[in-house]
Amino acid sequence: MSGEVRPPEGLDELELIQENGEEYRNPTEVKMSQIVLPCHANHCGELSVGQLLKWMDSTACLSAERHAGCSCITACVDDIHFEHTIGIGQVVNIKAKVNRAFASSMEVGIVVSCEDLYSNRQWKVCNAFATFVARRTEAGKAQLKQIIPRTQAEQMEYSIAAERRRMRLIHAQIINDLLSSCCAHTVSEYMQYEDAVPAERTRVESVELVLPPHANHQVSTFGGQIMAWMENVATISASRLCNAHPTLRSIDMFHFRGPSHIGDRLVLKAIVNNTFKKSMEVGVCAEAYQGGEPLRHINTAFMTFEVLDQDKKPQTLPRIRPEPVDGKRRFQEAIARKKVRLDRKYIISCKQSEVPHSVPWEPHNQMYLSYNNVSALKMLAALNNWVLTSEKNKVSLYTLEENHMLCIRVETHVAVEAEQVFLLLSDLQRRHEWDPHYKECEVINQADEDDTIYRVVTPSVSKGGKGKDFILLASRRRPCDSDDPYWIALRSVTLPAYPPTEDYTRGEVLSAGFRIKANGSLTKLSYYNQGTPGVLPYISTDVAGLSSSIYSAITSCSAFLEENKDSLAAVPPAAPGEPRWDPV
Repeated sequence: MSGEVRPPEGLDELELIQENGEEYRNPTEVKMSQIVLPCHANHCGELSVGQLLKWMDSTACLSAERHAGCSCITACVDDIHFEHTIGIGQVVNIKAKVNRAFASSMEVGIVVSCEDLYSNRQWKVCNAFATFVARRTEAGKAQLKQIIPRTQAEQMEYSIAAERRRMRLIHAQIINDLLSSCCAHTVSEYMQYEDAVPAERTRVESVELVLPPHANHQVSTFGGQIMAWMENVATISASRLCNAHPTLRSIDMFHFRGPSHIGDRLVLKAIVNNTFKKSMEVGVCAEAYQGGEPLRHINTAFMTFEVLDQDKKPQTLPRIRPEPVDGKRRFQEAIARKKVRLDRKYIISCKQSEVPHSVPWEPHNQMYLSYNNVSALKMLAALNNWVLTSEKNKVSLYTLEENHMLCIRVETHVAVEAEQVFLLLSDLQRRHEWDPHYKECEVINQADEDDTIYRVVTPSVSKGGKGKDFILLASRRRPCDSDDPYWIALRSVTLPAYPPTEDYTRGEVLSAGFRIKANGSLTKLSYYNQGTPGVLPYISTDVAGLSSSIYSAITSCSAFLEENKDSLAAVPPAAPGEPRWDPV
């Protein structure tokens, strides 16, 4: 293994707390440990990813069934990035727990680590999020009980699970929108390369008979087993392109379209869609039939492979020559998916501290920036080591040092309905009515109903100095269920049409915004700001006790909300079945 070996991320997230003298453990947590035997490995002596997927699916399913109290089926799996391979003789440790339950579905978080028994080392292999659906019972559709997060890590996962679910619902639409907006790639150039490999050479078709060992106790084929068969044909397809053993690096988000049962014949088809210098995308389709019935679509997945040299470095791959019509379509779609894959990896998957302050905003990455924006605020709000710095006029100021940054939280209660507070504070163009730091505010892009980009101008903090301007993405979220708060998240983005100017110093906001929660007859209003160098001058004097501008601003905000609480008609909840509100 190359690189620093350290305890895998996620192993310490299940915090242990004392309750009545007993150690707390998440009631949905399930663990599996397997030693890798030769029968589990490929000819390189590495654990087959297909086998790993089966173990992951089994562990996650047991966790889901522990919470649901009934049988569950795999509905979809988010992107999986494999960081390391696992060798024969090493131990695979898998942990799964339910992060959040909706009406009849739930998100299960999975962490996979590897353990070397001889050196006592451990390292992270991958993590994944799978959605399971509880089967209908004789009484009708299952209604899942809610998860009650008990630790800081559980609170974070619970809160962000709603954002991940939102991404799953619109994933296909993002791909379609990107395809429709992308200009045609020069496929003809690849047709002219003499060394290009015909895509037809990489085509693989295989059939599997679903037997009892492949099925669960409800005679449905294990989702992990289907994924293992798909990984097998994808590996063969990739090998035909490069005449070498490929390494699976990632699997894109995929959904199971329908069930498979014992006795089904599962037809698996794979082909290389495109190559990208040192990686390739392989598309895999699984269809099922029994007897003379027509094929049923079970699943489609896209897997990214690399070919490593002796130094474990990716090799340059041959170009692919796509087939006419469908081959060209797959070629173009692979380019779009690569762009989405990069956005998801570098905007969503990386740690919050690794995300640049200002990320370029484009229509195709809008949803991922929105996800990152709201998730960062939720993670900030979930931290539990805030310190009360001061309190004045029923306004409390808390501080926290996190990743060498000073974060603030300001809280108060207002006698205004939470929905009204949310609507009034969502419009940043009205913020100057109560916040002296907002000198000017204009809408420069209305991305959609929930996401707006503003240019905000703030006055100088020193006499005669330059003012600052910010390009801010404001993302708002209504509650996913009755116990959820409202969120208004702010972060900096960049737009080519609005570069920095000589008149203002361009400031940046990493994470800021409001959490709005109904609290009896009052509404609890919390404001958060993760202090960057551009923001610190506006808050440092308050934290030091040398100024009370924050208290004045929040007091003015409360008065603004009281004065305008009847000026807006509350937006009624969306009808059941609409994607934004559907809890399944």
